[in-house]
Amino acid sequence: MSAEATTDERASILLVDDMEDNLIALEAVLGSLNEPLVRARSGEEAMKALLRRQFALVLLDVRMPGMDGFETAANIKRLDQTKDVPIIFLTGAEDDSGYAFRGYATGAADYLTKPFDPWVLRAKVSVFLDLHRKNQQLERLLAQDQADYGEVNSRLAELEAELEGEGPPDRAALRTQIQELRQLLNRAGAKALRGAGNCATSPHAPSAANGPPPPPTPREYPHTSRQ
Repeated sequence: MSAEATTDERASILLVDDMEDNLIALEAVLGSLNEPLVRARSGEEAMKALLRRQFALVLLDVRMPGMDGFETAANIKRLDQTKDVPIIFLTGAEDDSGYAFRGYATGAADYLTKPFDPWVLRAKVSVFLDLHRKNQQLERLLAQDQADYGEVNSRLAELEAELEGEGPPDRAALRTQIQELRQLLNRAGAKALRGAGNCATSPHAPSAANGPPPPPTPREYPHTSRQ
């Protein structure tokens, strides 16, 4: 299920695997999250996709022809535009035990062994999606705060010019501007508090209080042509 350009509100997930059956299995497991899933059949395709749009997470197969998962991850972490995108490595059960170490060494945030448990995969992906949403919210709050404080500085400059001008200042106008500044600062403070509260308690992350999601049925477990 590929998706075209979406708004920043959507947390796109990049699925990187050269095997069609593996991509279908990932889409079947993650489709219930209702987020855009974008395919890449090679490391080169993955890098092109990452440079075209923002992603909340990359699910990256280790063994691929050409640019393998480790080289792809190293390239992702090397670029300023993509270095902060978290990576979950997908490895086969028979792969060398050192693969996990190599994955973490190249900057991976986590790894899963195939065939994976669908519930575990969804739970891990949900955590990273929630972190992505919180980071976006904090960025919006920061941008709004900067705009509000920029307006405050502009109003203060107007007040200074009024006070330094020739003749007595217009007291009524000064009082009005001071009241407007207070209202602006109060709004900025209230928005910051609301944003902090929303970031601290998000409904999207898996929570022990809510209990785990129902276990998958046997047919949900993916069977891929290559582990």
